[in-house]
This record gives sequence, C-alpha cells and structure tokens, in this order.
Amino acid sequence: MAPNDPKQSGGFFASIANSLSNFGTAMTKSVNGLLGYEGLEVVNPEGGTEDAEEEARRGRWKQEDRDGYWKMMQKYIGSDVTSMVTLPVLIFEPMSMLQKMAELMEYSYLLDLADECEDPYMRLVYSTSWAISVYYAFQRTWKPFNPILGETYEMVNHGGITFIAEQVSHHPPMSAGHAENEHFIYDISSKVKTKFLGNSIDIYPLGRTRVTLKKDGVVLDLVPPPTKVNNLIFGRTWVDSPGEMIMTNLTTGDKAVLYFQPCGWFGAGRYEIDGYVYNAAEEPKILMTGKWNESMSYQPCDSEGEPLPGTELKEAWRVADAPKNDKFQYTYFAHKINSFDTAPKKLLASDSRLRPDRYALEHGDLSKAGFEKSSLEERQRAEKKNREGKGHKFTPKWFDFTNEVAATPWGDLEVYQYNGKYTEHRTTIDSSSSSEEIDIRSTEFNPWQYEDLAAN
Repeated sequence: MAPNDPKQSGGFFASIANSLSNFGTAMTKSVNGLLGYEGLEVVNPEGGTEDAEEEARRGRWKQEDRDGYWKMMQKYIGSDVTSMVTLPVLIFEPMSMLQKMAELMEYSYLLDLADECEDPYMRLVYSTSWAISVYYAFQRTWKPFNPILGETYEMVNHGGITFIAEQVSHHPPMSAGHAENEHFIYDISSKVKTKFLGNSIDIYPLGRTRVTLKKDGVVLDLVPPPTKVNNLIFGRTWVDSPGEMIMTNLTTGDKAVLYFQPCGWFGAGRYEIDGYVYNAAEEPKILMTGKWNESMSYQPCDSEGEPLPGTELKEAWRVADAPKNDKFQYTYFAHKINSFDTAPKKLLASDSRLRPDRYALEHGDLSKAGFEKSSLEERQRAEKKNREGKGHKFTPKWFDFTNEVAATPWGDLEVYQYNGKYTEHRTTIDSSSSSEEIDIRSTEFNPWQYEDLAAN
C-alpha cells in the first residue's frame, strides 16, 4: 500500500476501509449443531448468519456424498492440498489448468492499448483492467483438471497471439506460459499454495507474471490477490478474492494498487474494486473503480485522491456477453479455448484438448471421464517410477529452469524461462509446403517421456 494512500487520509474511497476489516465476520456461521461436524462453516453470500443452516443443505452434492467427502477431507484441515487429494470428476470442468491460464488472453486488446498509449498512467489503467478481466471467468466453481507432467496447451487465432503453456513440474505442481503478439510479450511461472479449512479453501497465487510492452520496452509485474473458495462440500460453492492487486511498472516505478472488496452482509461489497494509479513518488494520479464481474472505470485525481474538476469517469473495460444457462458457466471465449478453432496446424499431441478425460466430461460421460482420469494418473505414476529408476530427470521442452528465485507475498517461487524453441517449432511448421491433412481430433493424447511405457 502506498504510504500516502488516500484511503487513510479521508480521500475518495475512504468509506470502503471499514469493510476490509469486517471480512466474513457477519455471514459465517458454524452449523455444528445441525450436522454434528466440528469446524464446519457455511457462508451464504446473499444472506446473513440466520440462514447458514438452510444454506448447508444446498449445493451440488447429494447428502450421502457430502457426508462421505467430509469424513475423508476433515483430516486435511489446515493442510496444503494442492496435489494431495484425488477428487471426483463430479466437481470438474472439461478444461485443464493450462487452458484456464489462457483465459487471461480474452481481453488482450487492453494490452495492445497499453502498448500504444503515450500516457504512462493510462498504460497502468489498461494493463490492470486486463489483469482484472479474467476474474469473471475465475468465479466458476468447477475445478479444472490438473495437468499431466509434460502436458501443453497451444492457442492461435485470437488477437494475433501465439500462446504456449507447459506443465513443467509435478511435485510441486508448476506451469509456465508464454504469449506474444506485435504489441506485448507475456510470461508466467505459476504455482499455487492452498490451505484447506474444512468447507472452504484459501488459494495463494505463488506466481510471477511479467508483461513487456514492445513499443517502449516497458516491463510490468503483477501480484494478484489470494482467492477463497467457499462452501466446498456443504452449501452452494462460490468464489471471492479479497485483498489487493498490485501492477508495477518496473521500468519507471509507477504502479497501480487496487483493492478487491470482500463480500459482506447480504452480498454488500461483493465484486467491487477500488484503487489508484500512483507515480514513482507514490502520488495518486488516476482513481479506478468498478466490479470485476462487470466493468472498470477511471478518472484523473488530485494528490488527495479526489476527482479533478471538469473530469468524469470513463470506462476502460466491460465484460463481454456470456451464454445463458451454460452448464459450466463458460464464456464464449472459454468455449473457444476448448475448441480446435484456436488450435494451430499440427497441434502437439501433448495438448490439453486431446485429454480423454476432458473430452468425456465435455460430452457428459462422467463414468468414462473418471476412468480416463484415473488411467492418466496411473500412467503418470508409472512413468515417474521408470524415470527415477533410470536416474533420469524430466526436462520441459519449451521452458528452461533458471536459478532465479522470485519472492512473492506467500513464499518463494522457482522461475522458468521461455526458451524460444516453440517459436522455432511453429515457424518451421507454418512455413512448410506440406499439404498433408491431419485429423487432430483423432490424435492420441501423448505427453509422455517414455513412449512404450504402460501403466501398471
């Protein structure tokens, strides 16, 4: 937080400060008396404490399933369960985490605007609006599939972008991604840390996100807020991301600090974001306000954070229309990510679209999806055993492990760097004169290091 933050000195957003300190206290209620389970808390984002017991009976789980998974999961309370627990496909969406990483590219035109912009503060308005835009998709309550080690996801045909992501580590689970068009370069090393709390889970984004704007070579660094998933087993699952997002211009020292308001009584404050763009001297220059599920607006301000006379709020971003009553709450872009319309020519066989469990779930076959998910996990364990037995070490194809360690608010992160080989790979394929047509839909999913290894 900037030392002279206008919130602390009675500025434009001073009234929101109290809500931060009251997060969750009014709407959380233990329902031990009803259910007989120690430590269980149910939160209704649309109500208060009096309806927690009623809320506990709601949700996607059948009663016997709720009871069974509570008994299985309660031993993990307080633990990081990132890769510890095998979960049923009932709570999954037909998408892997690598594909979900690509959802940040839906509104990539905002980074194009940031690159073209001469005003250094408006660059941060556009770039932070881009970072906020993905939270509309992140509110989905379905879990994406954990990527298999060596799994990849490629995307083209959107905003002139070439996107590649790869699962670079299994323990701990880590992904790396790279995207580029004529305006920007995007790089991420992504790892999450979790804390299971019984009927909720805290998710801490131990990642490093860097965006380079090509016109002036400006480098931006993003630190997102943590996320809390409420009512995992009892009640209707919902997502909140209370905390601050910081986008720093590493070239100039300017930064944006935005506060994601926590959900309060009867939904008060839910989705709301407020904050400022500061110059390198930490003086506010532009105020920003909006809702992460609707839009973001901005307005020039004075040194106290008050709107400048003669100016007005202008919209920087608005969420696109989404399909009505979609089973997985997918946006049109999420469907595009899952389709082969965004796949390049000669798609890698390790691509997430080709996962048989994902494909089965997409077509509503939960039994087959569960079987295929288990088969992939067994194959992954068998390959790990074989690799370690041979004294081999897994090496990612498109990203290199570096000696750099990035500090985050939630722990240190090992950094992977894009090695440029995917660009060479795509250039070779795209320049090929071969007219051979390949039915990529019939390609067998193959992220494996050892081609002839069967699960045992």
